[in-house]
Amino acid sequence: MEPALTPAAPGLADAVGLPQLAADAAAMVSFQTAVPEALLRAMRVFIEDHPNWDQYRLMQAALAGFLVQNGMRSREITRCYLANLFPVQSRFRGR
Repeated sequence: MEPALTPAAPGLADAVGLPQLAADAAAMVSFQTAVPEALLRAMRVFIEDHPNWDQYRLMQAALAGFLVQNGMRSREITRCYLANLFPVQSRFRGR
């Protein structure tokens, strides 16, 4: 099943506390996809154990981390990955 992609609401990143990559970054999109129950349970446990994480931050970090670790050579993707891992480090947000 291919994930359904839709434009995210303006300001969504601010509303859920996600870091902004840069003022001129591409528009954010949201997507919906089926995941195995075991993965969903693991995500819930992780988020419960780490209150500074939410499902949005976790998914962004996981997707960006996968791309970086598998050879994606993009400064924007690397910044997204680092910004989600180290949210207090503004230098990773491209500012």
